[in-house]
Amino acid sequence: MTNSSLEKNAPLVATSVALSLAVIKLIAGIFSGSVALLSSAVDSLLDTWVSVFNYFAIKFSKDPADKEHNYWHWKIEGIASTFEWLIIIISGLYIIYQSVIKIVNPEPIEYISWTLTVMWISIVATGWLVFFLNSVYKKTQNLVIKWDALHYKMDFFSNIAVILTLGTLFFFPTLSWIDWVVWWLIWIYIITEAYKLIAQWVDLLLDKALDEDIQIRKIIENYVKSWKIQWFHCLKTRSWWSHDKFVEYHFVMPPITTILEAHKMWDYIEDDIENLDKNSRWHIVWHIDPYDDSKIDEQKMWKSYNF
Repeated sequence: MTNSSLEKNAPLVATSVALSLAVIKLIAGIFSGSVALLSSAVDSLLDTWVSVFNYFAIKFSKDPADKEHNYWHWKIEGIASTFEWLIIIISGLYIIYQSVIKIVNPEPIEYISWTLTVMWISIVATGWLVFFLNSVYKKTQNLVIKWDALHYKMDFFSNIAVILTLGTLFFFPTLSWIDWVVWWLIWIYIITEAYKLIAQWVDLLLDKALDEDIQIRKIIENYVKSWKIQWFHCLKTRSWWSHDKFVEYHFVMPPITTILEAHKMWDYIEDDIENLDKNSRWHIVWHIDPYDDSKIDEQKMWKSYNF
């Protein structure tokens, strides 16, 4: 299966798991009368909706360029990542709110057998889903999928927290504060992970230079020493997720250089740059200068010529 197929199918798998859990929790909640299970079913339905949104975001981001969007539609994935971030933050704040409510107004735990059964099912399902989404991310480097994995990781830890809390309160009924502590620890962890992803997303928005930037510079410098290239400047690099890497630079070459010679040199350099990462699509743009225009006031220079 190609990376593109993995990206599109991952949200569908997440949707199926979340919807299945929502149905299980809903049925268990109705038969047991557990408000906690019914609330958890609503949360799983929200997860389903988020994964469906991610599916369409990834699908539309693959659309080719058109007359109005000449540079493809990749940044739709960025919109989806921002949306996912908001969902995670809001969900985390809700968890903290609930933990505070439980401290102020502690409630007796009902239908423990139903709750434990459903929670164990949720742990196994969400644990596998987090593992699956993270494995897809490692292959595709798609931040939308990484955000989705973090979203379900929060559900995974929340389910574990419920079981730990139930077990602790069963043996030590006086430790009612343990619930509050566990939820806060989960919140801190999720916020820390979300911060890392946001930092990565901001780097993409600000067109952070490629990790291969120094290697690219050395490749071009090697050709400067052995070919007719006198020098180069205006080297710029950036990426969009892992799919595409962009490089642009200017050559300084003797004015008598033919287009054929220049193009031949560029082909060699392009091949060497693309060999740095054969799994990515490279977009390399070059420009030929008869002099180093980075050090010359061109407007002033051209005014001295009569055409």
